[in-house]
Amino acid sequence: MTKPAATVTPNTWEFLRDPMITPTGFREYDARWKYPDEINLPGMTALGLGLGTQMHARGIKPVIAVGNDYRDYSLAIKNALIIGLMQAGIQVKDIGPALSPMAYFSQFHLDVPAVAMVTASHNPNGWTGVKMGFERPLTHGPDEMSELRDIVLQGRGQPRPGGGYEFVDGVREAYLDDLVGDFKMTRKLKVVCATGNGTAAAFAPELFERLGVEVVESHNTLDYTFPHYNPNPEAMEMLHDMSDSVKASGADFALGFDGDGDRCGVVDDEGEEIFADKVGVIMARDLAKIYPNATFVADVKSTGLFASDPELKKHGVTADYWKTGHSHMKRRVKEIGALAGFEKSGHYFLAEPIGRGYDCGMRVAVEICKLMDRNPDMKMSDLRKALPKTWSTPTMSPYAADTEKYDILERLVETLVAKHEAGEMIGGRAIKDVVTVNGARVILENGGWGLVRASSNTPNLVVVCESPESEAELRAIFADIDAVIRTEPGVGDYDQTI
Repeated sequence: MTKPAATVTPNTWEFLRDPMITPTGFREYDARWKYPDEINLPGMTALGLGLGTQMHARGIKPVIAVGNDYRDYSLAIKNALIIGLMQAGIQVKDIGPALSPMAYFSQFHLDVPAVAMVTASHNPNGWTGVKMGFERPLTHGPDEMSELRDIVLQGRGQPRPGGGYEFVDGVREAYLDDLVGDFKMTRKLKVVCATGNGTAAAFAPELFERLGVEVVESHNTLDYTFPHYNPNPEAMEMLHDMSDSVKASGADFALGFDGDGDRCGVVDDEGEEIFADKVGVIMARDLAKIYPNATFVADVKSTGLFASDPELKKHGVTADYWKTGHSHMKRRVKEIGALAGFEKSGHYFLAEPIGRGYDCGMRVAVEICKLMDRNPDMKMSDLRKALPKTWSTPTMSPYAADTEKYDILERLVETLVAKHEAGEMIGGRAIKDVVTVNGARVILENGGWGLVRASSNTPNLVVVCESPESEAELRAIFADIDAVIRTEPGVGDYDQTI
């Protein structure tokens, strides 16, 4: 196999013939590129050959389930990937258009060890990528990704005989059956189902109807141009639209799903957006009654309530704060035998006996409906108001180039650790600790905190802050964290801010 070139000029003979892959597309736990600027179809075939070679090298049975999201170019990319996998001697089971969690489900349903899902998740159109894994329910982490990158970029993919292709029908139906089980709502629920015209439109409305939930449609027609907005329930644009739909329809709440259906966002009956980490605390409170002394994993972007909430403490809950990122979180949940993991971005990892440990926005939707059924006298806003009050920012992402962001972050972490050691304040409060498991989470004496880390899948830093005290303190924490960030000239504008 020839080494892929880092750049090939479009509309040339070479572009149609030679593999082109920009190295920065191999990220911590996903592979993502702008298509066709950073990867071409021969490049995707080279990736498939490399992935198949990696399977053989690791002694994985040479069978893989492959799916694609609903974007106009995803099928062509999947087919190019499949050619490479078959070239590597892998038996491909093509499950057709899918959500990422449907692809993860297919590993169990078809009893195959490996998965490759062609999706750019919640990234805007123009992006593509692959989520892959060899050890269900896990997906590639940094070690597997760097190994794959080296095989592909060094041209070490090994063609071998034995490859084959089979299209497997019926996985979508089996996935929906698995989600619904024998559950049926006993209380009336009216839910705004928001899919932003993404892949989840082919799943979520039917799922709710089968649960016995009245559906209020919100952009549930499949349309890969995303005419209203990019399906991302962490973006305020989608959350505000969900809020408007709740107010207009008198729904009990809204659930919104990202482009590949592995994340879920919630807006309550009063039109208030509940960030996913707070939804996690609501779910953890409910689950802790059924499963006392449970362990819950939360990512470093999440609220401090997992550790401080009196209700969770009462039920003997152990909180474990871990690295942001679906692969890191899945692995951590499995390693320490946690009941669930919660990530501020809206990835939830519900392990046995609730789920299978992978992130599934549809499973979360089902469990939220069950939670409401177990609490028939409560509205979603009641559950929100029952939590200790905190003020928090959305996830805010200032620009930082992929080639520079980790160096920038290293310097920022050093500066924040030095502030702690020098006894300096953030937001007018003493710094109690700086957790550096994933960037720097600066924890203040009253439990407030500010986080800066590098995004694993876009050219950005990530900033989140929370105060248990007031909006004013929240703004003060953010202003002080941002002042440190602004010492770095390589950091650009925020995508959204408070």
